Amino acid sequence: MMQLELLNEQGQATSKVDAPDTVFARDYNEALVHQVVVAFQANARQGTRAQLDRGEVKHSTKKPFRQKGTGRARAGMTSSPLWRGGGRIFPNRPDENFSQKVNKKMYRAGMASILSQLARDGRLAVVDSISIDAPKTKLLAAKFKAMGLGTDTKNSVLVIADQIDDNIALASRNLSNVLVVEPRYADPLSLVFYKKVLVTKGAIEQLKEMFA
Repeated sequence: MMQLELLNEQGQATSKVDAPDTVFARDYNEALVHQVVVAFQANARQGTRAQLDRGEVKHSTKKPFRQKGTGRARAGMTSSPLWRGGGRIFPNRPDENFSQKVNKKMYRAGMASILSQLARDGRLAVVDSISIDAPKTKLLAAKFKAMGLGTDTKNSVLVIADQIDDNIALASRNLSNVLVVEPRYADPLSLVFYKKVLVTKGAIEQLKEMFA
C-alpha cells in the first residue's frame, strides 16, 4: 500500500496516509502519458480558423499583364495561390475536426501513471480538508502561504477536493495559479502543469474508483 504525506495547516508532514497502489504506485508510462495529454489538448480545440481559396479572396479578375512578350510566367489573375496575397490551395475550414480517440482503459492508466509519478517526485500530498471562513481571495492565499505553498507561476497549486464549498470556489477564482476541482474534473494537463497537487482524504477514494 502506497503511503502519502499528510500535511497540516503549516504545511508540515505530520503522518502518512494509505493510498491504493493501483492509482498512486504504478510504473510511469511516458508514451501513454504523452498520448493522453496530447489527446486532451486536441479534443479541447475548436475548429474556428478559416482561410480563403482563390475563389474567395477579393482580387480583380483582370489579367495582370499580357500573355506573351514580358519574359515572365503567364498569369491569369492575382488571386492565384502562387501570388502573394492570393488564395490558399488547401485552406483550413471551420469544420475541421481535431479530436483524438482515447479509450477509457488507456485514459485511466494514463491518469494513474501521472498521479504515481507525482507521488514519487514529492509533488503530491494529502490534506484532511481545505476550507476558509469567508469567500476572500486573500484568506485562501494566506492559507497556502502558511503551508509553504506559493500562488505564483513557480509554485502553482492544484487542489483536488471531494467537496468544494462556495467560499473556496469564489476565493480561488482570482488566483491565476491556483485551481480547485473535484476529482471528476481533474485532467491530465492540469496534473502535469501544476507544481504541487493537494488531494483531500475524501478525494483519494473517489480517485481510486475512477482510475484503479
